[in-house]
Amino acid sequence: MYTQAIDLPQNHPDSPVTHATGRDLAFEAAIADDRKVEPQDWMPEGYRKTLVRQISQHAHSEVVGMLPEGNWVTRAPSLKRKAILLAKVQDEGGHGLYLYSAAETLGTSRAEMVDALHAGKAKYSSIFNYPALTWADMGTIGWLVDGAAIMNQIPLCRCSYGPYARAMIRICKEESFHQRQGYDIMLSLARGTDAQKAMAQDAVNRWWWPVVMMFGPSDKDSVHSAQTMKWGIKRISNDDLRQKFIDATVPQADLLGLTIPDPDLQWNPERGHYDYGEIDWAEFWQVVNGDGPCNRERLAARVAAHDRGSWVREAATAHARKAAIRERRSAA
Repeated sequence: MYTQAIDLPQNHPDSPVTHATGRDLAFEAAIADDRKVEPQDWMPEGYRKTLVRQISQHAHSEVVGMLPEGNWVTRAPSLKRKAILLAKVQDEGGHGLYLYSAAETLGTSRAEMVDALHAGKAKYSSIFNYPALTWADMGTIGWLVDGAAIMNQIPLCRCSYGPYARAMIRICKEESFHQRQGYDIMLSLARGTDAQKAMAQDAVNRWWWPVVMMFGPSDKDSVHSAQTMKWGIKRISNDDLRQKFIDATVPQADLLGLTIPDPDLQWNPERGHYDYGEIDWAEFWQVVNGDGPCNRERLAARVAAHDRGSWVREAATAHARKAAIRERRSAA
């Protein structure tokens, strides 16, 4: 998931609170009453650190997620597809901007967050460490990856931290269009030639299990889920979100005439849900820990892009400095 890293083991776990103060009790009452916590409000250090970690890594995921799609803008099969994909990539950059801004309200700087990403200290969603090999991958990413993201992100619109919740409202609206454009690509391919349908099926075969892993480790292995749900940051558990996604996606695949690559997938009338096969958690942890198909490539591309853009940041800083000097002179 784009916020997958909230469930991963951290190098510096938060120290437990040994006793409740008046501020602790007021904070807990606000959470219990489902009131939003705002930047000026007192909050436990563990809550703040958890939010910084989650929001910044969510932002990193949006920005790194631009890479596999941006690589296909010049190879889109029509001007219409090119324009749609370009708009989508621009949206993802905007999502990163919203999220970095939300994280900055917690007392961290954007430079610190970006430095942590480039140094390999901060995570981003493992899904972006897989290659996008064909045009069908653009449809599969939109349909499945963004579909999984929406499943996780809609509950974040009710996150207890106000700036994050408000940022997610707009992000979710835009992600819904991303999913639709992905499904539209898959629909065109599935109704096209035999070769086009085969390309669509191949993309689904390669992306299905990494997408199912996006929701993070199983609840029994999730390190922080219980606490983040208690704080109202997270609303639905990993396994429940994964089940909701599978239940919603299988009928969509049926409509496309594509096959989900899981021989154990079948409807369970007693549970009212689809049963599905065992997830390869060894692959999940391998990719999370930096040894996936594209981990090094993605991070190197991100660092290179940041370095190439240094002149823009320097020019903007110089312009802002001169504007501030002019403003002070005119005020005097």
